[in-house]
Amino acid sequence: MPVSTPSARFSAHTERAGDPASTATFCYSVVAAAEPGVMPRVLELFAKRNLVPSRWHSIAAAEGDLQIDIQVEGLAPDVGDYIAACLRQIVNVETVLTGLKHGDTAAPPERLRRRA
Repeated sequence: MPVSTPSARFSAHTERAGDPASTATFCYSVVAAAEPGVMPRVLELFAKRNLVPSRWHSIAAAEGDLQIDIQVEGLAPDVGDYIAACLRQIVNVETVLTGLKHGDTAAPPERLRRRA
């Protein structure tokens, strides 16, 4: 029986190593009615694919809306688009916007060191 590691499960959803898409971060912005079952249903779409979002921020707005911002690193664009389509079908979800962030925003540690 093969051993399933987090990186092995994750790589099934990413592009080939070295491909620019494999270093991209897929971003979702979800607006839904502030109902108790919305967040678990949103998270379930990632969990059943063995994905853990790298960032998750949610807030219940004063207008009665729930705003959820999610980022998933290394997600293949076709898989990201499919998840967005599934998010749009969840009851009480009003809007789903997507985006793709390429590259690192922070410099690698070796660039941050001062040279003597």
